[in-house]
Amino acid sequence: MSSRRFSIGTRRSPLARAQTELVLRRLNRRRGTPHWSVRPMLTGGDRDRSIGSSPDFTDALDRALLNGDIDLAVHSAKDLPLVLPEGIVLAACPSREDPRDCLVLAPTERAAAPSRGARIGSSSTRRRAQLLRWRNDLEVVEIRGNVDTRLRRLISGDLDGVALAVAGLRRLGRGAEIDRLLPVRDFLPAPAQGALAILARDDDTAALRIAGALDDRPTRCAVDAERAFARALGGDCSTPLGALAEVDGRRLRLRGELLSPDGRRRLRARVAGDRDQAESLGEALGQRLLALGAGPLLAAGR
Repeated sequence: MSSRRFSIGTRRSPLARAQTELVLRRLNRRRGTPHWSVRPMLTGGDRDRSIGSSPDFTDALDRALLNGDIDLAVHSAKDLPLVLPEGIVLAACPSREDPRDCLVLAPTERAAAPSRGARIGSSSTRRRAQLLRWRNDLEVVEIRGNVDTRLRRLISGDLDGVALAVAGLRRLGRGAEIDRLLPVRDFLPAPAQGALAILARDDDTAALRIAGALDDRPTRCAVDAERAFARALGGDCSTPLGALAEVDGRRLRLRGELLSPDGRRRLRARVAGDRDQAESLGEALGQRLLALGAGPLLAAGR
């Protein structure tokens, strides 16, 4: 084994640390894996939590990777920019957690559904549009902060519910707090939601080899397809679009949608094909929505 010392970068949030620990446990199960040190960092998105900002949760870790200060970086795959910085590659996507959204409700709302006019917190323009399409009586309130910060607003009585990713709650050991799973027929998740992304420098063969051993092929194909769909539409974190790819053997089925910010208009389409053509399928689905008239919805979401 090489005497080289390896380090892995992560954001400082509890969820980011939990995700990195998950990756480390998988790395340490493999014989011959070197010891890893963990370097928590603050990103631009951690510093700027102002309403309406577009958080960048990768910038500091990208710089550390390119400077050689860390050897790998772990992210929620949905937080990655659609085009990675030159010199950085997606080295691996471990097996995916449940990609769905859910509601955590205040004690007064613990029922089959939120009450009429309930205040639901979300930082996502996609979730906002989907919630309003599902129930136009809801008041969707933009919130920022980590999971604990958001859930505390339920206890204070400021909100009646919070929309979150199932994967994040489960990785924090808080899956029991989920009150309602939101079905993908109405709530297609963000592209790559529920998946983890391990980034490395494109010339670091040792780190690429180590990380590559954790790559789950069906997850990677799904992530590639969903990201290619968003890229074809020119989407970003402020675009209300959702996508979900499902892999069954060699077959990949991809659904995608684009909504107006108020949820009143929605375009949906789907494609299917060989999983090895994941990016081409994502590109084709994006082009299909553009042909169906996605342009005005994209403009409305900016």
